[in-house]
Amino acid sequence: MVNVSDLSSEQVEEVKGWVAGGAQMADVQRRLNEDFGFKATYMDTRFISLDLELDFQVNEREAKIEEVIEAPQVEEEPDLEGEKRGGGGVSASLDQVARPGSMVSGTVTFSDGMKGLWLIDEMGRPSIDPDQPGYQPSEADLVSFQEELKGLLDGQV
Repeated sequence: MVNVSDLSSEQVEEVKGWVAGGAQMADVQRRLNEDFGFKATYMDTRFISLDLELDFQVNEREAKIEEVIEAPQVEEEPDLEGEKRGGGGVSASLDQVARPGSMVSGTVTFSDGMKGLWLIDEMGRPSIDPDQPGYQPSEADLVSFQEELKGLLDGQV
């Protein structure tokens, strides 16, 4: 396991320079190996980036995620009792560590109480895996979920 304490102050400054020059997480991981001889895993690199408070520049893939989670503007319609649909009842949470194969992941509970897992994969594609096979959330719940997800991910990606 490689961590910040394994790096000299000169190496720390060099890593910061890579990121300032546009390097992404995978670039830092590769260069830790090539330039310094550290066999850093992705998780090692992620912890180093958190410890050094590295500010990675937004790349195309992250910009795609923003497009995907941008909620469409849908007018809420009153139901028979006069309550609004799509105005709430959906909650989502963000995993501390993303699930394998994903950039970010978490859980969602829809307004009818059904739960599921959600993730955005490394290609920027979103998916929801409901606990009950075949379950399909309502359009209003999907819109609410997108709004919740946008709020969760602001500043995370």
